[in-house]
Amino acid sequence: MLTEERYAAILRLLTEKKAVTVTELTRLLNTSESTVRRDLTSLHKSGRLYKVYGGATAIDNRYSASEEDMRTKSSLFTEEKVGIARLAAGLVKRRDFVYLDAGSTTLQMIDFLTEKGATYVTNGLPHASKLSARGFKVFILGGAMKATTEAVVGSGAIRSLEAYNFTKGFFGTNGISTQSGYSTPDADEGEVKGEALKRCKHAYVLADRSKFNRIAPITFGSISSATIITGKLEDKKYRDFTTVLEDGE
Repeated sequence: MLTEERYAAILRLLTEKKAVTVTELTRLLNTSESTVRRDLTSLHKSGRLYKVYGGATAIDNRYSASEEDMRTKSSLFTEEKVGIARLAAGLVKRRDFVYLDAGSTTLQMIDFLTEKGATYVTNGLPHASKLSARGFKVFILGGAMKATTEAVVGSGAIRSLEAYNFTKGFFGTNGISTQSGYSTPDADEGEVKGEALKRCKHAYVLADRSKFNRIAPITFGSISSATIITGKLEDKKYRDFTTVLEDGE
């Protein structure tokens, strides 16, 4: 049996059973344990399954193309978001040039910012207003406003970003998947997120537990392109793909 044929057989079995053992695969594929272990390692690295002791489990990704408005988002997982926001704010240092992406958790982050020696750039209208009211130096991207998330998007926002190089960037996301990375339902917003993320020396994605193993239509960054800041990481496989900071660690 060719390598790709074994891969396909392993993934078909995982679709049916959700978990398989090395012994089971050795028997079904009529091959050696060392070959099965190499196959599982390759499939794990490519994000198509999760390798565990003695076998593998399926990656359970939920697909979602919908998006709540800012008021609804702000009412969900509030306690966890506060902890994530506090942890993220503590990473901002004097003279940092910071990008703050639109989103409910990045908005809460502003409550915990104390560094007036940093400069902030955002595409979130409520973010710019809140930063300005607290006395921070802030710039807002130009472009069209997306009503549901109150984010500035479009070609104008992309052109604005071309002038900037950030020391740190903090991003919201609708989904996190080892295979599909960080994703969002809206193409225009995804384009702005992706362009800003590329311009950050250090990028951070702020995500509560509902965002993991979830895929939205537009990927704006690979899983390794940012550090994840979350509450309590329930699915430890993400530590195999990128750095994860947990509130309370």
